[in-house]
Amino acid sequence: MHMQGSHWSTAVASSEAGGGRSTPLRVDAQRNLEHVLRAAREVFGELGYGAPMEDVARRARVGVGTVYRRFPSKDVLVRRIAEEETARLTEQARTALGQEDEPWSALSRFLRTSVASGAGRLLPPQVLRVGVDVDAEEIEARVPQQRQPGVTGGQLHELRLVEHRPAPAAERHDAGAAALLEVVGRLVERARAAGQLRPDVTVADVLLVIATAAPSLPDAVQQAAASSRLLDILLEGLRSRPSE
Repeated sequence: MHMQGSHWSTAVASSEAGGGRSTPLRVDAQRNLEHVLRAAREVFGELGYGAPMEDVARRARVGVGTVYRRFPSKDVLVRRIAEEETARLTEQARTALGQEDEPWSALSRFLRTSVASGAGRLLPPQVLRVGVDVDAEEIEARVPQQRQPGVTGGQLHELRLVEHRPAPAAERHDAGAAALLEVVGRLVERARAAGQLRPDVTVADVLLVIATAAPSLPDAVQQAAASSRLLDILLEGLRSRPSE
């Protein structure tokens, strides 16, 4: 999975690309926007966020100028796609929490749903950038606003969302990433407390499972089979086993 997030926190989303338009788009403009977003999800899912805008335009069957009219920079388009995927994963995690009483069933349901949706290939760098080698107190001082209900102090080392204070344009996205980490943290804590999840498994581990268990293969049937098989193996590795 390829990620390029060097300009992530400096992108400025336009009101048009970010959904803040006060007037509706023309039918043809709306159709072009939908084509560009669909193409971006496919291209970034296959090639990573380093894929050029020209590839997105080619997949959408529009000129690259059309893409730039909707999204003035690639960072803006990447942010839009990542925000949508982060929100989708957060909703999947909340659904699992709300509909599964048994902790392991809730966690495994979330993982299976998210991997099957392919969202793991589009996780933003903020979510995957974890600092397990950084002291928890240092991170708490660096990003105090990231502490969320349900996330313990001991988990803060997993939630290294940003290297510096986020720019105003990045705050909405960082809030979405924090919401995802908080709800996944609750899934992890419940499974740990029930003795069903290995005690050393972290929120970061769960997100890495999502990111790596959704390989991009040219054949859709093979991709689904490979994802299911890989996830079965990874779930076995996460699950706690009674000591013999």
